[in-house]
Amino acid sequence: MGLVALKRLEPFTAVAFDLDGTLVDSGLDFAAIRETLGFPHGVGLLEHIATLDDAAEVARAHAVIHRFEMAGAERATWMPGAQALLAHLRDLGVPVAILTRNSREAVAATDASITLGVDLILTRDDAPPKPDPAGLALIAAHLGAPPERMTYIGDFVDDLTAARRAGMSAGLYRNHRNNHFAEQADYVIGHFDELRELWR
Repeated sequence: MGLVALKRLEPFTAVAFDLDGTLVDSGLDFAAIRETLGFPHGVGLLEHIATLDDAAEVARAHAVIHRFEMAGAERATWMPGAQALLAHLRDLGVPVAILTRNSREAVAATDASITLGVDLILTRDDAPPKPDPAGLALIAAHLGAPPERMTYIGDFVDDLTAARRAGMSAGLYRNHRNNHFAEQADYVIGHFDELRELWR
């Protein structure tokens, strides 16, 4: 599709979101997790764990990530405009899902903190982690929505890659650290009120 202005897009029939850094601010510090574990930068945490042979090392890594994720879930707050957008989509009957690399337990804790209120949530316990598109394909099938009429919105390149591989429109939720991913997105938003304009 190439980067386009929101006003040129048609309303999507279903919407999927990333969680941390997109819908919610949980303050997850991936650099701190890597430093704690001694993991290299530039490689996904789950991807690096998959290369480890020592079971005790794998268990320790998962325990550290779990501790960080649960702490983040407890302090999670909505990104500006996100809760209002979800309410707007719910009022219009537009199906909404979340696909996250977080664990099911951490997402449940987030939901307990702020009540996400979406139709479907898939975690790394339910589908291969992004950028694998399998989770998005499952969401499309569950919601009964054609992938080409769906969008997936996130704040990282893996989100954009997963969306494109699933045949969905890839939306970037821009922050002060990720503008260099914009050229890989189909569209970019800086506030969720912008996306809400599609369904006016």
